[in-house]
Amino acid sequence: MFIAMNRFKVMSGSEEAFEQVWKNRDSKLDEMKGFVSFHLLRGSRNEEEGYTLFASHTVWESHEDFMAWTKSQNFRDAHKNAGSNKVLYQGHPQFEGFSVVEGA
Repeated sequence: MFIAMNRFKVMSGSEEAFEQVWKNRDSKLDEMKGFVSFHLLRGSRNEEEGYTLFASHTVWESHEDFMAWTKSQNFRDAHKNAGSNKVLYQGHPQFEGFSVVEGA
């Protein structure tokens, strides 16, 4: 299994708008070979720096399945308007990829 995460520092006050972007996009992840699950996670708010931490979290049967997603038309379609939402978060999303060592 492979877990792919992107971390976002969403500007305080923009949390609901950020969530709506994700809820309204047509990712077609479920059409992709090896896709297992997706979650959008809301973390803690950093009052001092003015953001709330979010993470997108996808689980794949393999790293190869994840890479196929990143090269697919479905991926391009799901991310085509991503640049227009940069005003909602600080900096670039931070990608983290994990191979599962042990799980239940």
